[in-house]
Amino acid sequence: MTITDHQEWLVKFYQQRNWYQYSPFVHLNFLTEEMGEVSRAIRAVEIGRDHPGEKRATPGELQANLKEELADALDQVLVISSLYDIDAQDLLQASEAKLTRRFEGQM
Repeated sequence: MTITDHQEWLVKFYQQRNWYQYSPFVHLNFLTEEMGEVSRAIRAVEIGRDHPGEKRATPGELQANLKEELADALDQVLVISSLYDIDAQDLLQASEAKLTRRFEGQM
């Protein structure tokens, strides 16, 4: 599966759930929420969580949770880009072009 294939699948999924029609501002809020969950997952991996109401997670569970939260954040970026008619593949190309220009001659 390519990133563009996933973006197309995701848009259809969101449309079926009636989530796609929300404005980019709402999806930005969802992205912010997901980034908080990424933060929490990284904290758990790096320094742990000392919370009496939580079961201690195994390294595999911590890694799986981080992967899930990163995927959720990526999905929100892909939905937002779709709302602006930006293909996911174009995001990757724009990133490489910007970094290549910015650091030209240093690599």
